[in-house]
Amino acid sequence: MLIGIDVGGTTTDAVLIRNGEVYSTAKVPTEPGDLLKSLLGALDEVSRGVPPEQFERVVFSTTVITNLIAEGKTERVALLLIPGPGVNPASYVFPDSFCIKGAMDYRGREIQPIDEEEVRGTVSRIRDQGFLRVAVVSKFGQRNPSHELRIEEIIREMHPDCKVELGHKVSGKLNFPRRVATSMLASATGEHYQNFVSEIKKALEERKIRASVFILKADGGTLPIEKSVELPVETIFSGPAASTIGALAITPEGQTSVVVDIGGTTTDLALILSGKPLIASKGARLGDFLTHVRAFAVRSIAVGGDSIVRVKETDSGLRTISIGPERVGPAYCMGGKEPTPTDALRVLRLVEVGDSQRANEAISSVASSLGKSVLETASLIVDITAEMIAQAVREMFLEWEQEPAYRIWEVLQKKKERPENVVGIGGGAKGLIAGVAEKLNAKPVIPSHSEVGNAIGAAVARPTLTLNLRIDTEQKVYSVAEDGEIASLKFTDIGNFNRMRSEEAETLAAKLLRDRAKRFGIFEYVEEAEVVSSEVFNIVEGWLTVGRLFDVSMQIPAGLIPEWSRREKA
Repeated sequence: MLIGIDVGGTTTDAVLIRNGEVYSTAKVPTEPGDLLKSLLGALDEVSRGVPPEQFERVVFSTTVITNLIAEGKTERVALLLIPGPGVNPASYVFPDSFCIKGAMDYRGREIQPIDEEEVRGTVSRIRDQGFLRVAVVSKFGQRNPSHELRIEEIIREMHPDCKVELGHKVSGKLNFPRRVATSMLASATGEHYQNFVSEIKKALEERKIRASVFILKADGGTLPIEKSVELPVETIFSGPAASTIGALAITPEGQTSVVVDIGGTTTDLALILSGKPLIASKGARLGDFLTHVRAFAVRSIAVGGDSIVRVKETDSGLRTISIGPERVGPAYCMGGKEPTPTDALRVLRLVEVGDSQRANEAISSVASSLGKSVLETASLIVDITAEMIAQAVREMFLEWEQEPAYRIWEVLQKKKERPENVVGIGGGAKGLIAGVAEKLNAKPVIPSHSEVGNAIGAAVARPTLTLNLRIDTEQKVYSVAEDGEIASLKFTDIGNFNRMRSEEAETLAAKLLRDRAKRFGIFEYVEEAEVVSSEVFNIVEGWLTVGRLFDVSMQIPAGLIPEWSRREKA
């Protein structure tokens, strides 16, 4: 049996899957101040009466990291940066930054040593200012981390109580500002996330659940919970990822669809192209910062079934309806205090939740202010809500169409067109998705069990893993960006340094990916790995080619575990 649990802003959804089909579902209110309680409440509800030894796999989609960042509850982090030549460090907008001298070139060769006296002075200032967390990031540190490692030694000597995060271990990709942002967030959230994981493991032990436990990541893949503490920031935006994988699971294989996940607080948007979710090429954005976190190209908008409906008066005296962005509890028909789109849907009998009399009361209060009937007002509220979501989809397409994967897909279609399906996921989908699809001139699709589509997505998502390999044949070294280590290139790895071919580089990348997958406990999925990109550049000195640089990117892409049956279709 498989269990998937997704924490939403309004409810926490859970699903129990047996023999490839949905066996039971559950919804409990989300308590923002105690996400663990919500997760475990949903777990207990969906697993009621089932012996714990029957559970094989439990997957959580969590908003712990996202909430910490959004609510400003992260820990203070001092950024000790080695930017080297190029961009003026004053142009960086990172808080609590300390820049020092030192530099590596793009191939990892030292061109300026660090000044240890300067480093010690900087560490002394960091200590005196009360910082207990430091992220050390050097430009091209992923090509040669020796500066970062030496600074770590000095910090541990001078400030032993300080927790140190090294940029080359957090992200090995190019783009210094994104690596700084990713390292900063990893340091700022790591301890909170470790505590969360410890509490989950303890709670599962108390329930005698010994199943494999995974966390859903922003790229729609899962990671064993023990390994997720090494990469906490990869769990951001796991909610939108869950809805995307859920739509993939409960719609026919290979379809192209816009995914619209309508919750109580927000609506999440994503795109599936011919059965493959669209990945954001620039990484996840958190506030003002782009990161190196691999994530789906998604957007969340502040409108949902429980958004407050208000009547506002314009300067000309015309009264209009506004919806959201605030939510102050459930819909009025569900015991809340304010009218909401859910109340309008209940009045129109598009949903069957809550008390119909209370729904009429809520919409009547709005209707009297507008001088309209209750039914007219309910229809107007639903139409405005659907238009807000449809407009967000139109705007999102302007971003989606800039993604390389989208442009490739469009070329393969041999004509410019947008997806025909709008797949509704979440509690508000049944009432609103038809209106959204009509405004987008598309076909509405509401699959079976769409109200818990996020939880299904979490339950059946397979592990993902990426590996970026760089080989420098002149220096006879290679590095794996995700591990942050440099290793000597052996003759047995490539056959001959001077005649190395792309195929041999890709073979080495596949071997290293298999090794990495084995360490992460997901070796059984390594056969799904694919080469994402493979490039080679000649190193020329004095009109002669003296070596070659290879860059190979491989991944186990997002997808579904074999245990899931596609009998659950639209």
